[in-house]
Amino acid sequence: MQTNPTHPTHTSLVAVGDSFTEGMSDLLPDGSYRGWADLLAARMAARSPGFRYANLAVRGKLIGQIVDEQIDVAAAMNPDVITLVGGLNDTLRPKCDMGRVKGLLTEAVERLAPACGQLVLMRSPGREGPVLERFRPRMEELFACVDELAVRHGAAVVDLYGAPSLADPRMWDVDRLHLTAEGHRRVAEAVWQTLGYTPEDTEWRTPVAATPPPGWVTRRAADARFAKQHLLPWIGRRLTGRSSGDGRPAKRPELLPYEGPAA
Repeated sequence: MQTNPTHPTHTSLVAVGDSFTEGMSDLLPDGSYRGWADLLAARMAARSPGFRYANLAVRGKLIGQIVDEQIDVAAAMNPDVITLVGGLNDTLRPKCDMGRVKGLLTEAVERLAPACGQLVLMRSPGREGPVLERFRPRMEELFACVDELAVRHGAAVVDLYGAPSLADPRMWDVDRLHLTAEGHRRVAEAVWQTLGYTPEDTEWRTPVAATPPPGWVTRRAADARFAKQHLLPWIGRRLTGRSSGDGRPAKRPELLPYEGPAA
């Protein structure tokens, strides 16, 4: 990540990806999601009158779907900045062809890098726990590909995977798959700094203060709720070939002037 802040001027941003970029689980009172990309766009808009923003992300999308449905649209917009985060949903599937995933990610980067002033890639965060340990080898293989592509195509990389703060389970929603509002705020700060802006929070990587761990009964009750409300429905969608994003439009499909997300 860049460490020497400057005063860049970006007039447009297009975000590409899945639920992470859509903003789940940074829930607003009206039932919509905000998320790091909206927060980042609001900061950039405050510095650049007429700033335009599009968010093509849709929850549940695999890298092949992102390539098929979002890449050409984003490239055609020719923005100053494009963020691309994809492939992690693939790594969480029981069967995953990592060669295919890396090939599709490479295709996406090759098509997006020439179409914008700055392409931003990410090493996605991982929540501490057994799920991370099970899929860590695939994730790190994906992130090695991200690093190689960044060097080859002049993309910036935001290392969220290496940030201790974002591994903390308290930064993750009850579904254990998506960041809380505070987690999204820290991601926005990380991308903000990577783009060369003056830091607003130099401690975004620092873990939150320790708190007493919940008791055994509380943990088991949380595990039961998680299994019923999130894990079993997720397994059901996998078994039936469905996705949480089926039929959903892009979050913000047009590159339009942006003032900021709702409070």
